[in-house]
Amino acid sequence: MSASPEGAGQRVRNPCVRLCTLDDRDICMGCHRSLEEICAWHGMSDDERLGVLERARERAATRPRRGAP
Repeated sequence: MSASPEGAGQRVRNPCVRLCTLDDRDICMGCHRSLEEICAWHGMSDDERLGVLERARERAATRPRRGAP
């Protein structure tokens, strides 16, 4: 990967929103990363981080909204 989406010389940022609560599948309710992904984040390459962010977006899109029937 030649350039980070965050700008030259910067790493892909941690998506933590400080709403750290895990559901019954060990997925964070705030950032939608798995516990395993959260623990491994600092050792990941930017490409790996981008993959995690994509999976987190997919999880967020399929998670039922609060108060939804």
